[in-house]
Amino acid sequence: MIRQIVWAALASACAVGFGLPAAEAVDMNQRVKDLKQLKWGMFVCWSFSTFSNQEYTPGIKDVAFFKPTGCDTEQWARVAKAAHMGYILFLTKHHDGFCLWDTKTTERKVTKSPLGEDVLAKVRKSCDKHGLKLALYFSEGEWDGPDKPGGGRLAGGGYDPEKKKAQLRELLTQYGPIEFFWMDHAVGDGGLGHKETVEWVKRFQPGCFVGFNSGVPAGDLRLGEMGHASSLEDVSGVGLHAKLMRGYTGFRLAEFTYPIWPDAVPKGTHTHWFYSCAADTKGTCHTPEKIYGDYLGAVKYGNIFSLDVAPDRNGKLRAIDVETLQAVGRMIRCR
Repeated sequence: MIRQIVWAALASACAVGFGLPAAEAVDMNQRVKDLKQLKWGMFVCWSFSTFSNQEYTPGIKDVAFFKPTGCDTEQWARVAKAAHMGYILFLTKHHDGFCLWDTKTTERKVTKSPLGEDVLAKVRKSCDKHGLKLALYFSEGEWDGPDKPGGGRLAGGGYDPEKKKAQLRELLTQYGPIEFFWMDHAVGDGGLGHKETVEWVKRFQPGCFVGFNSGVPAGDLRLGEMGHASSLEDVSGVGLHAKLMRGYTGFRLAEFTYPIWPDAVPKGTHTHWFYSCAADTKGTCHTPEKIYGDYLGAVKYGNIFSLDVAPDRNGKLRAIDVETLQAVGRMIRCR
């Protein structure tokens, strides 16, 4: 707790121009080396969609919809550490606007849900205990924002740039050092452009990398949603939005990510990124050999590989996911 208070004070001081070094004082080449050493990590997606069996869960008004019976961040961190992962990438807010931290910007937050706990604070504590770094996923826009346009589920979110800035400021000043931000542009930029978003993040933590999965290319981290290992110059590793990234020269590092359950699960019977009863019943999971091969690819190309391993409605990882990651950990140790 003392560590977090000290970090919050330093980050706030940096934001007004004193305390921490200015952005230009950060050795970004060293930061690239540090991030490459993380190699791979656990992407934790846990929110309303955990309880809907749907990838997207708009229209929820009552935060009591999020009603896990537990929240075992210690298990998440132990499993990640045993698999020789270097970080946890935690979902702070999906497109529904439900915040998994104790924000002051909205009542749509986990501390107002039946769980009643600041999950991000627990993740931070577990990461520190087990020697893991912390990165954050953040949906830029929200379906229920004040200026939400009409259309389908991904037609665009509401635009409230001051709310977006306030939420990012909280995340950057209250939860310790953040290795990188995985910004999801699926429902727009939230009213704050990507260049401005990068500048805002680095105002508080100059060494924090920032990436966007789509939209206008910006930042220093090349994200690869449903991607694969590749050199920084080979944008095929980006996956879903490779075309958008061509020609942008600001990337210093590449990331790629996909869920632990395979595409072989019939579409419409499960979510891609969140736990679902259907996928759990089928007991499907990528093989340790497949995951280990992608880990080796990440090491070869100097990428970071974020494997989505979504907790269930009890706040725990599926047994098959734990067993699979334990097997990958053994492979890494024997390498």
